[in-house]
Amino acid sequence: MKNRIRNLPLVLAGILAGVMLTSGAQAAAVRLTATRSNCAVYIDGQRTELTAYMINDENYVRLRDIGAKVGFNVYWDGTVQIETDKPYTGVAPKESTPSGTVTLPNDGSQYVPKAGDVILCDDGTLYTITDVSRWDNNAFSSGPLPPLPTPTCDWSSFPAVDLPAPEARHFIKSNGDYLYVRNLYETRRMQYTLMNLAGTNPETSVNGKLRYGSKGTPYVRISLTIPDTAPAWSFWPWRDSELTKLFNSCPPGTYSVEAWDLYKDGVYNHTEYRVYVT
Repeated sequence: MKNRIRNLPLVLAGILAGVMLTSGAQAAAVRLTATRSNCAVYIDGQRTELTAYMINDENYVRLRDIGAKVGFNVYWDGTVQIETDKPYTGVAPKESTPSGTVTLPNDGSQYVPKAGDVILCDDGTLYTITDVSRWDNNAFSSGPLPPLPTPTCDWSSFPAVDLPAPEARHFIKSNGDYLYVRNLYETRRMQYTLMNLAGTNPETSVNGKLRYGSKGTPYVRISLTIPDTAPAWSFWPWRDSELTKLFNSCPPGTYSVEAWDLYKDGVYNHTEYRVYVT
């Protein structure tokens, strides 16, 4: 088997070359059709199920199917990449994170920034955090935030909500260099606060469980992303009273929420809470 794999580049090159023998002008003049073929394929004497196609009286199989069965990697990244010394995955490898950058958590756990942290932004630039003295020490807040809310109702009665991916948006404006980092931990604070509100409000709950309409539609939906074009309302620092007042003004509905850490010229300013209700 090892000898076969070692010679695969030559075999595969022949397969690819056969496809490419026709010049561009000839290909334009000849219309090729592909039909399913019943051609049997054997690997090391064992019959193997591979989808084959008959094209111009020749049998063809997909290169990725061969890789999956024989045990070498094939993927597309704008070109065909073949790695005979690696197991089959079929996908291009992810770009490595530049050395020294912070990996933002994607599970909703808390990221506490430190001076010197380097963030890889969505536009490919590296943003260095230089000052976090305002973290948990904002002049407009009463002190560090408490832990995330715990259930005061049956949270299992709510539809499941997926966390968005970590994100770092970079903007250069006339008055400074800005970074917005999606704060999944504080986004969960907004979600849990709304679930407790909905699960204890008589307009949206029954016996501590979220109410559903006759067609199975929940009285309250919660989304953890807001469309960029939506006219979201924002506030900072965190005050659960802000969400309470908003919810009590129109309990049933769809609540889209986000929290973002705002930096300007490397300095942490505040965490902004955004809400959009439909």
